[in-house]
This record gives sequence, structure tokens and C-alpha cells, in this order.
Amino acid sequence: MKELYIKQKVFSLGGKFTVKDQQEKDVYYVEGSFMQIPKAFSIMNSARDEVALITKKVFSFLPKFFVEVNGREVLTIKKEFSFFKARYTIDAAGIEVQGNWWDMDFQVLQFGKVVGNVSKKWFTWGDSYKVQILNEEMEAIIIALVVAIDCVKADHAAASSAAT
Repeated sequence: MKELYIKQKVFSLGGKFTVKDQQEKDVYYVEGSFMQIPKAFSIMNSARDEVALITKKVFSFLPKFFVEVNGREVLTIKKEFSFFKARYTIDAAGIEVQGNWWDMDFQVLQFGKVVGNVSKKWFTWGDSYKVQILNEEMEAIIIALVVAIDCVKADHAAASSAAT
């Protein structure tokens, strides 16, 4: 099992942050597009090669995010039409999220088998997540999923504050 940690910088304008291992060594770099349409986040490995890309669909009635890993689309997160509480769904072939992904406390399953665990670390400055990778072949997908869910949450928070 491998443990990775995602700690976002609280006031980072472009959405830049790193994913670290247990020895606090940078394993992935995440960079968001600042003031660019469509909004996108690129996830790069330690050699700065892009391994995943998260893009928010533009001109969509309801928010929708696409996640590509190694050049192929692996999942979509979309907001469902609802009058009351915001509801989102994750569409991915063979990949399922169980638990409370809105609070960043969930398991990632592939074809019914747990391949990763995500938990939010409380009492930290900014959002910080612990990601346990049980199947290293799924590492990039799990990291991309965590970053994508965080993008959805940030987008939802921005839309909510703009509406008030």
C-alpha cells in the first residue's frame, strides 16, 4: 500500500499544489489554468510529464467535468438537476466511489474491488487529503479523481457565493 498526501495552498491563484509521499517528497504537480476558458487542471509526474487532465465543460446547462488519464477519458463528474440539495454523479467504466465524497471520506472501487481510500485531514491550514493507493496501476486515476472532486466542490462553492 502506498500513501500520498494532497495539500492545497490556501491562497494559490492558479491552483498550484503538489502531491507528496510519506517522506514529503513531491510525486505529482497539479497546475490549474488561471483566468482561462475552459478551466483545466493538469496533473504531472515528477518528470513534469502530464499524466492526467481535468477540464470543466463550457456552455453546459449544468456543470460537468471530464477527467483524462494518459490521453483517454476515464470519468465524468456532472451535476444533476435538483431543486434542493446539489447532487452530482460520477460516470466511469468499472470505477465506483463509495462513501461521502462531498466530505472527502470515501473508497475508490474498480469492478467491486477497493483500489484506494481517501480521507480529509482536519485541523490543517487549507484542504489536506490522505490518499491510500491499494492498486498502484490505479494511482494516476485515483489522484485525478480526488483533484476532480475538489474542483467540483470549489466550483460549487464559487457558484453558491456568486448567487448570494
